[in-house]
Amino acid sequence: MLRFLWNSTRGHRIAPWRSPYLLWRIETYTGVKMKQIGFLEFWEFLWTERRDLWRFLKWTAEMDRYVHPKNSI
Repeated sequence: MLRFLWNSTRGHRIAPWRSPYLLWRIETYTGVKMKQIGFLEFWEFLWTERRDLWRFLKWTAEMDRYVHPKNSI
């Protein structure tokens, strides 16, 4: 989960609402244009979609475990 968040906010970790990648993801999810998403819209989206976002982050962690399995030797 943390790996996805770290990578998706590259260059914008202090202000994630300015991340072009996250804005693009929100645009494709909601249909709201990137130029219309500001600080308040970003945090409102996170709050209203928190359950789906949490489920998505858990899924990315599961996929990450497939890509980077821990050695069981």
